[in-house]
Amino acid sequence: MPCRRLFLCLLLLAAPGFAEEPKKEAPKKESTNPIIGNWLGTVKFGPIELRLGFRITSDKDGKLTAKMDSFDQGAMNLPVETVTFEKNVLTLKLPPFKIGYTGELQPDNETIKGDFEQGLKIPMELKRVEKMPSLLRPQNPKKPYPYDETEVAFDSKAAGVKLGGTLTTPKGDGPFPAVVMITGSGPQDRDETLMGHKPFLVIADHLTRKGIAVLRFDDRGVGKSTGDHSKATSMDFAEDAAGAVAFLKTRKEIGKIGLMGHSEGGLIAPIVAAKNPEIGFIIMMAGPGLPGDEILIAQSAAILKGAKMEKAGPQTKELQTKMFAMIKKDAEEKEVLAVVDEYVKSLPEKEQKEFKNIGGVARMNQVTTPWFRAFIKYDPRPTLQQVKCPVLAFNGELDIQVIPKENLTEIEKALKAGNNPDVTIKELPKLNHLFQTAKTGMVNEYGQIEETIAPVVLDMVTEWILKRK
Repeated sequence: MPCRRLFLCLLLLAAPGFAEEPKKEAPKKESTNPIIGNWLGTVKFGPIELRLGFRITSDKDGKLTAKMDSFDQGAMNLPVETVTFEKNVLTLKLPPFKIGYTGELQPDNETIKGDFEQGLKIPMELKRVEKMPSLLRPQNPKKPYPYDETEVAFDSKAAGVKLGGTLTTPKGDGPFPAVVMITGSGPQDRDETLMGHKPFLVIADHLTRKGIAVLRFDDRGVGKSTGDHSKATSMDFAEDAAGAVAFLKTRKEIGKIGLMGHSEGGLIAPIVAAKNPEIGFIIMMAGPGLPGDEILIAQSAAILKGAKMEKAGPQTKELQTKMFAMIKKDAEEKEVLAVVDEYVKSLPEKEQKEFKNIGGVARMNQVTTPWFRAFIKYDPRPTLQQVKCPVLAFNGELDIQVIPKENLTEIEKALKAGNNPDVTIKELPKLNHLFQTAKTGMVNEYGQIEETIAPVVLDMVTEWILKRK
């Protein structure tokens, strides 16, 4: 599952929802105030390292203002609501994120030593820089496009939900094979924007240039789509994807229609295809083949291993196993959280304090949402056995969120048990959950890697679809 659903994985900012506007560098020290300028530092929490930048300026009256950039999450131009500099101490506050920074300007006027705060304090040193790092995303396509792009709106199969999206079609009359793209978990826009990357935009551009139409749409409650994402489950999102298919069937330029889902989208695509024999094919990008509880337990183990924190593995697995068993029995929220309280009390005093400081119990409340409860209980294998159309399922070798070997094996077994005659299974070397060429596969790499999606994936998917059009 994409990192917004990573179980017990701390990400200091919620990057989605902030547009990447062109950055304006803070002026050089034209003012007598030595704090004005560009300041860059790295906040480290366990396996996560995030580069943070503060661009401090002043207005004509000398009042300080600032913007914050979280480069590795693609969250840019975040307004800093409080900026003060008194007695050589800088104070910055971003209340919407419960973020703060307090540091002392050193005698060289080039260094600030202090603490980043978001629940707990983490030492962070800021250095003055002439220019901030650039957030490079070289695969993002630039207009004008050599194909047609149309803003569209259509109804979900679920009542009362209208979805907004973008349809890209090759030049000409068609009919063209078409793909409906289905995002991963968490509220996502039509481009599946994550940490400055727009993988669905890149995929749609590549496919459409090769003669394949693509429909991508905002999740319910995001962008131009209506509905309440927080109350929906994967089954509801399947109704949205089915609405996208129904819309494409009304278009004269569209021929065979397939589904392409990433992560949770790879769970949703088979649900739609199993109910609709007219679906021409499905593509599962890091889609699950195991039940949700097994996915998350394996995911946590992989994260802890990558962070060299294996010692916490048995205790984490024990907690998760207890919680998930209760959720599967429809235990009430207070009962599930009581298990968490018991776990917290078993920790050393310092770890108890840190857990509470970072809002650990509040974060655990996420496990009682309708989506999480449904995901924990859902086994995709019976649905996969009902899918009769061609299926391409692939994972990256370094995926720590949907472990490749175990999930691909179960997907293949289920499809073959259902006598599906056209099944292609691939594990792609050196690729992570987002299908970027990676070193470790850890989440903190996602925003640091310039590549949005490996060309080998784009070429493989294109060739596979065109052979089945």
